[in-house]
Amino acid sequence: MTPDDLHYTVEHEWLRATDGGRVRVGITDFAQAALGDIVFVQLPDVGTRADAGQPIAEVESTKSVSDVYAPAAGEVSGRNEALDASPDLINSDPYGEGWLFELTLDTALDPAQLLDADGYTKHTAEQ
Repeated sequence: MTPDDLHYTVEHEWLRATDGGRVRVGITDFAQAALGDIVFVQLPDVGTRADAGQPIAEVESTKSVSDVYAPAAGEVSGRNEALDASPDLINSDPYGEGWLFELTLDTALDPAQLLDADGYTKHTAEQ
């Protein structure tokens, strides 16, 4: 399931535009399935600077620890505190309650640098 209303990165993050030049970020269903049962999430603090393409969070599963990369430059403006007690929300609802953090972007997103749902589906089929 790849929602049509999101943008995606080749690193398996999704982005949903919110108000005020912000985006909500999470990992895709493909990524959470590959990781297995998620047991811990290390999220950035509000106010942390994010550099596009650089690690900003970690997701730990029973199989491995994986970095989450900032999809764009900006400042962390929110984080999903519910994941502290229930990191498994990423497994059960990766596009909803399992979101990770929000960024206030330095500049508008460039859709040409992101994948739409069809592009992401093709990307995952190649892996």
